[in-house]
Amino acid sequence: MHGESSDHLQQPRSVATLAVVAIFFLFAFGGFIALGIWQLQRLDWKLDLIERVEARVHAEPVALVPQFDWGNVSRERDEYRRVRLEGHYLPDLDTRVQAVTELGGGYWILSPFQLRGGGVVLVNRGFVSTKWPGDQLADSSTEVIGLLRLPEPGGGFLRSNDVTNDRWYSRDVAAIAAARKLDNVAPFFVDREASVGAEWPRGGLTVVKFNNKHLGYALTWFALALLVAWGGWRVAAEERKLRALSSR
Repeated sequence: MHGESSDHLQQPRSVATLAVVAIFFLFAFGGFIALGIWQLQRLDWKLDLIERVEARVHAEPVALVPQFDWGNVSRERDEYRRVRLEGHYLPDLDTRVQAVTELGGGYWILSPFQLRGGGVVLVNRGFVSTKWPGDQLADSSTEVIGLLRLPEPGGGFLRSNDVTNDRWYSRDVAAIAAARKLDNVAPFFVDREASVGAEWPRGGLTVVKFNNKHLGYALTWFALALLVAWGGWRVAAEERKLRALSSR
């Protein structure tokens, strides 16, 4: 009796059920394969981006994008481009932005730089420690060379910029410009290179690093596709076995 009851419970699935199961496995397998291929495409894009950025960082400095074209500045085309600015700093409008660098905790000093041809660019003059007295910012520079960077709106990790109390945790160009009542400000900033003989602020601390985990993600998706294929094979093998038993 027990054997008959067990055989009764393990009947072959209906054609409709098998069709639904097959469609599920096919869609899952195809979806994981597509995601893996997409990550490989992202990997190619990221490697190309890294190569282009490395070329920009070490290239000869070029003239800044003209003001009429500022709205077209993009991360892929322009970020980390080595540029040259000509003009002068606007006094008493500096902003301290909290930062952590290889030198420890402290601040970035962002200062508005009036361009000779018109418009203003916020220049990250460099890093200062929390103990920096803040009385060494006199600078008669008429030229700045540095890397073009895109803004960091909103704030830092788990901390929003506090405009009212002048506490800044990210280099939010638009917010800083509004707080300092600046007009015609570029929608980007420039990280100044290290200056000979200048102790503070310390320029040249830009970290050029890209998160590149696309190969690992691709392998994960392909592994899941293999698991789905193995699961489909097990279901098919079990079904063949049940049908063989039921035909006896």
